[in-house]
Order: sequence, then structure tokens, then C-alpha cells
Amino acid sequence: MPEGDTVWRTANSLRDALEGKVLTRCDVRVPRYATVDLSGEVVDEVVSRGKHLLIRVGDHSIHTHLKMEGAWHIYAPDSRWRRPAHQARIVLATEDRVAVGFSLGITEILRRDDEESAVGHLGPDLLGPDWDAGTAIENLRAAGEQPIGLALTDQRNLAGLGNVYRNEVCFLRGVHPYTPASEVTDLPAMVTLAHRMIHADKNNSIRRRPWVYGRAGQRCRRCGTVIEGHDLGRQEIFFCTYCQPPRAD
Repeated sequence: MPEGDTVWRTANSLRDALEGKVLTRCDVRVPRYATVDLSGEVVDEVVSRGKHLLIRVGDHSIHTHLKMEGAWHIYAPDSRWRRPAHQARIVLATEDRVAVGFSLGITEILRRDDEESAVGHLGPDLLGPDWDAGTAIENLRAAGEQPIGLALTDQRNLAGLGNVYRNEVCFLRGVHPYTPASEVTDLPAMVTLAHRMIHADKNNSIRRRPWVYGRAGQRCRRCGTVIEGHDLGRQEIFFCTYCQPPRAD
């Protein structure tokens, strides 16, 4: 699933293509919203909230989430699409651009004053203008016995982190991912590192070489121990048992 920096870049692309322009076409290919047509309205703003995207058009917000396979593409008018048309969930066009949302996990049209129903549950946004590290730290601490490897990707605690960053942050701070969140002594340092890493990557679609993510069975780049991979939640977690020793019971 794309991380917050990917969604942030997607919002920037959509902003460049749509913001301040009149929609000449609005084709929502989701049965519930098939009759919605925002053509003739001006796109006021495009914002990202964690892994969610909001395209504000008049009194409405187009709320989308990429989930696992979703993507937004920007095209010139009459250009050939790079993905099959049957994967398109929404098409938004202006005089000089066409934005197509393919295989989106969520596509819904909300009244703008109902946005909180979609994103109000989110914790502080790592890439948002109102980032609040203190609240993120308290949310993680309040996760109690939940493993820190799960707490970091619970979007209610802090918004924007996914599987790649949680693995790398745990490794770089020497924290075993199964450690209960309330027992992690350096939560402020973990949150600071997560914030710094995602900001460093937000303008670069090519991420740095991973320390542990996706490297099960390979040698740790620091100590040479074989990296382990285990299921944690619905995704795989990767760690070095030497650099990230489990807590002593």
C-alpha cells in the first residue's frame, strides 16, 4: 500500500493539473455516484491527509484512497491511457488536462462539510501543515500492549506511515517490532525519525536502499545477522534480532 509520501506527491500532481480550473468533464464510474456531475465547477483545492486524497470542488469533496493497486494518472487531452479503461474509477478533465483515478480502493463524493466522516479518525499527519508530534507520541503510548510495529501503521495514531517506514524506523531505533508500544522508551525519537524520513523522501519517488524491509533471509547491513520476516497484522515485518533485540521477559 502506498505510503504518505506517495500520496503527497500524487496530491501535488493533481493540484498542478486541476486546482483553480473549471472541470469540463466529471465521470464517476462507481454505481453509487454515477449520476454525480461536477462539470462546470471550479476545483478549489487538492489536499492529502495521511493516505487519503481530497479534491474540493464547490460544495463537494471527492475523497479517494489508493489502497493496494490504485493510482492517479495525468494526461493531455486525447492521449492514450497507460492502463485499461475498465480500471478507471473516476475521470476529471479540464481544458488542458485529464486526471484519471485507476483501481482506487475508495472513491466517494461527499459534501465538503462531511469530510470529517472520511478523515476525522486520522491522527496527526506526518506531512500535514498541522503536524503535532506530541499528540502522535501520546497516541502511540496509549496503544498499550499493541506491538509498536502495528501501532506505527495505525492511522489513528499518526497518519502517513506504512509498512516500509515502520520497518526502517524500528530498525534504525533498535526497537524490536513486537515490543508493546507502551514499553518503548524512546517514542519521541521514533516519531522524530519517522517525520524526518518521510519528509526527506516526499519529493523523491525513488527511495533509499532499505535496511531491513523486504530483506528476509539476507544479511543485516550492520552486523551480518540474517534478517527475519514474520507476519504482523496483515503485512510482513522485517527485523534483525541482534540490532533489534526482543524485550527480556
